[in-house]
Amino acid sequence: MNISFDLDSTLIPNGKEFETEKISGIAELFGVEQIRKGTRNLISDLQKEGNKIHIYTTSFRTKRKIRFTLWYYGIKVNRIVTQEENQRILKSRKINSSKYPTAFDFDIHVDDSRGVGIEAEKFNFKAIIIEPSEINWVEKIKSQIKNVS
Repeated sequence: MNISFDLDSTLIPNGKEFETEKISGIAELFGVEQIRKGTRNLISDLQKEGNKIHIYTTSFRTKRKIRFTLWYYGIKVNRIVTQEENQRILKSRKINSSKYPTAFDFDIHVDDSRGVGIEAEKFNFKAIIIEPSEINWVEKIKSQIKNVS
C-alpha cells in the first residue's frame, strides 16, 4: 500500500504541539527539523509490512531539505510531493482541493487537517486525520490502515 504523510502539525511540530525525537545542536544548525516522537518506529513498522511511505505536504520546503531531515532520523521515503508539484498536478486535472492523494497513486493519506478529512469525503480518497495533541496517534494510524487493507 502507498501511504502518504503530511508534515506540518502531523510529523513536524508547529510549536510545542507534541513530543519530539531528540536532536543535536549541530543538526539544528544544519537545518534538521524536529519530528514527532514515534515517527521513525511507525514508518519502519509500516515499511516492514510491505508498505511504501511518501511525504505529501503543501509546504514549500525543498525535497532536499525534507530528505535531509528524514535521513538524520534514519527514515527513507519513496516519494516526496511538495506544494509546487501538488498545485501543478491538481490544476492540470482541474481538481479544486488542497490535497488529492489519488493523483499521486497514494492509497491513504495521514494528515492533521480536518479540512483534508472533508476533502477526502468530497473527492472519495482515504485519509486518517490525527490531532496534533493525540497521544495514541501511532496505534490509531496502524489500526485504521489495517481496516483499509
